[in-house]
Amino acid sequence: MTRDEGTGMAIARLSESERIALQGYAARASWPAGFQIYERGTSADGVFIVTRGRVVLRSRVRAGRGFVPWVATPGETFGAEGLSQHGQYATDARADEETETLFLSSANLRAFVREQPNRALMVIGQIMAERTALLEKLRELTTLSVEQRLVAALRRLATHESFLTEDGRIELCSSRYRLLCELVGATRESVSLVLGRLTGEGLVERSGSTLFVTPSQRLFDRLDRTGDDLLLVPSLDEVTQSAPLQ
Repeated sequence: MTRDEGTGMAIARLSESERIALQGYAARASWPAGFQIYERGTSADGVFIVTRGRVVLRSRVRAGRGFVPWVATPGETFGAEGLSQHGQYATDARADEETETLFLSSANLRAFVREQPNRALMVIGQIMAERTALLEKLRELTTLSVEQRLVAALRRLATHESFLTEDGRIELCSSRYRLLCELVGATRESVSLVLGRLTGEGLVERSGSTLFVTPSQRLFDRLDRTGDDLLLVPSLDEVTQSAPLQ
């Protein structure tokens, strides 16, 4: 467990030493940017651990459109559906940049539990922490405004350095803007409206087609705001009209 200084959030991630302990039990793989690691509905067995890069999990809501429930970054896992009996993957998984992973099969996990129980419990604890985060994201999707969900997504992006510039700002190019829309679960129009408001308040800077967001307590305090000045939670139709897949 680490704590991000920019956001104050507690972040559950396996440490480097814990990932090293896994190497004797897990298969290492490298994935080029854009590579689809697996598809929804295919057979699953085991769990992946990210050691470098990031993996985007995407749920296809309707033809050409999707929602991103999770972005797995170093020290985090994905594909844990494979630890259930007759498991099947619940999302598509794609490497968002050049990425390295470890794959721990169900059989090797059992060996890991027998031979290094304390280390194995850390892996299981990591998976459960991520399940908690997904439940929290479900709460956000159903109870928070578009603005609040966007701020929550920005706070998540701020915890991974690959989204940040050297001075610590979140850089939103066109591809990351699309990812942000899918993380928020709203249309480009709704996200653009919120970002325009944040720009007017000096919380977002625009440089050509790229947006820069400085992680700050002033920005993240908006998660606690309520009232008519916030955009309403969208209908299901709006959620399913989020940015088209490419």
